[in-house]
Order: sequence, then C-alpha cells, then structure tokens
Amino acid sequence: MKQVLAERELGKEGPLRRAPRRGRRSVTVNLAESPLGWLHARGHLSDVQFAAGEALRRDWEKAQLAPGVTMRWDPVRVQGGGERLLHASERQIAARQRFDGAIAAAGPGLSDVLWRVVCAGETLPDAERTLAWPVRSGKLVLRLALDRVAGFYRLG
Repeated sequence: MKQVLAERELGKEGPLRRAPRRGRRSVTVNLAESPLGWLHARGHLSDVQFAAGEALRRDWEKAQLAPGVTMRWDPVRVQGGGERLLHASERQIAARQRFDGAIAAAGPGLSDVLWRVVCAGETLPDAERTLAWPVRSGKLVLRLALDRVAGFYRLG
C-alpha cells in the first residue's frame, strides 16, 4: 500500500486536518490509509470485519454510487469468465444489488456509521459528531455492522 505521510496537529480526539502550528504537538499520519484500514492496523477490527468492509467498499465503487461528473462509454461485451461476461452496466447493477443487500443486512440503526466510515471515508470521530452520537460509541456500532455485513458476504 502506498504511503503519503504528512504532519498533522494533535487535538483532543486525534490528528486534526491542518498542519501543526508552532509550539503544538504533532503526529505523522498516512493520508492514503482509509479509516477502516487504520482501525484494522491498530487491532480494533478483526480480519473478517476488515474484509467485510473492503467487500462493501468494493461494491460501492463497482456500483459507481459516488457522485460522478462524466459519462462512461464502454464496449458492449467483455470477453472472459464469471462476472466478466456481463456488460459494464450489468456488473454495475449486480454490484448495486450486493451493496443494497449488505446495507440492509446491517440494518437501519447500523448502516449510517457503516456507510460514512467505509464508503465515504469519514473518521469515526467525524461520523460520531455528524450523527450526534456520544464519543467512542461509533467503534462498537461499526463492529456490529461489519459483523452483519460479513454474514451477508459469507466471510465468517
């Protein structure tokens, strides 16, 4: 995995998004690391939970659910096996169906933090603030959601 290291000012809840001011404590962070990867690297998520999050993120990207600015002009068919026999639009629809199924498996109370951290790339403290949750409650909810998503993807 590529590393993009930068110095960030250290705040009460971890690194801030700004460069450190003179006389303030700072920490080196890897900007290329996802919040999910950060949690897994520090032992807060199991391998199965991490794999479930990566599968969900992969389906999010394959389904092209993030806002886009251009149109895609793919060839009619791609030669190969398995999912590659599908047209690009069909692969996108299949990924969307898997993504929707995984989010539904997580449930309405858990899918908010799951989407924010895994797909949108928000940190847990940012997601907790946005959802008006108590500090440090997001990790437990995220782990429960990832366990359900792992069951959906048959990972554990």
